Amino acid sequence: MLADPTPARRAVLLVNLGSPDSPSVPDVRRYLTEFLLDPRVIDIPWVLRQLLVRGAIIPKRVHNSAEAYHSIWTPEGSPLVLSSRRLRDLLAARVRVPVALAMRYGNPSIPDVIRNLAGDGVDDLLLIPLYPHYAMSSYETVVVRVREVLRRAAPGCRLTVQPPFYADPDYIAALVASARPWLDRPHDHLLFSYHGIPERHCRKADASGSHCLARPDCCDTPHPVHKVCYRHQVFATTRAFAALAGLSPERYSVSFQSRLGKDPWLGPYTDFELERLAKSGTRRLLLISPAFVSDCLETLEELGVMGKKTFLDAGGESFDLIPCLNEHPKWVEFLQRRVEAYSGQTSCPADGAPPGVKVQPKP
Repeated sequence: MLADPTPARRAVLLVNLGSPDSPSVPDVRRYLTEFLLDPRVIDIPWVLRQLLVRGAIIPKRVHNSAEAYHSIWTPEGSPLVLSSRRLRDLLAARVRVPVALAMRYGNPSIPDVIRNLAGDGVDDLLLIPLYPHYAMSSYETVVVRVREVLRRAAPGCRLTVQPPFYADPDYIAALVASARPWLDRPHDHLLFSYHGIPERHCRKADASGSHCLARPDCCDTPHPVHKVCYRHQVFATTRAFAALAGLSPERYSVSFQSRLGKDPWLGPYTDFELERLAKSGTRRLLLISPAFVSDCLETLEELGVMGKKTFLDAGGESFDLIPCLNEHPKWVEFLQRRVEAYSGQTSCPADGAPPGVKVQPKP
């Protein structure tokens, strides 16, 4: 009789955007260079990308970016990394498979974490990109990078990838629950501000070449490209949130932030919308940014500081930034259910400790 095959050693890998190691200019320069040289972030030929990033963008932006990071940095480090670590620990306490954390850019790096997982015998991995929506510059680049590293470091490892969850009822319920304390306060309008992408990224995702941005109702007309269409997916998140939260259409709107360069990006632009809303009579504004699951530079500084100033300077009276999901219990529960579906196991008892695997690189 043949012996049973050795059971797979499973693990979960959460991947978030990343952060500089510190707000110092050298660390910010290193981080921005890695980020902006990603061909899925700036999708132009290699030589031109090198010239643009190293010769123009970095010299112009690095000092201002370092100052911005200084403004949000905590004594313990980057808010995004700290929140992601707490999320990993909370999830690990609820499931019976090890949970690792990596960053697409910066540390802990995907190669370091995967090498440690492989060294611990993991040969079956669930990847959860911490992005609700599909975009080549966020979700796609994480999946591609993990697959590249696995081919070299652990070629026999089986990979399962969590799909974008932009309209998953559990995710929407978590998002509404996290926002509820702010929604219950008096306010005039809720602005959904999503991270922007160039319009050409939408068009590149459309293999037909005849749907995305080719007609005014492209995001509302069913089409196979919606599986990878960021614009469609953020509108789907907004509609699902509004329906569950009971928002009437005139009480909310959508905008896009963080554009780079002169090419057209998805609009309307958040900074323009903040000014327009204030000048059109909105006095009490709520703002939420569902493209991010962890508070970071783009939420804490770009929206929470600069966006607030734009709105108040234009005549608004109060501005409240709704925090990201961060470590909200409903968000942890959402991830727990996805891990349990993958592993086929029930959660750990409240006082139980999941089996540990050392997956973080040494400091």
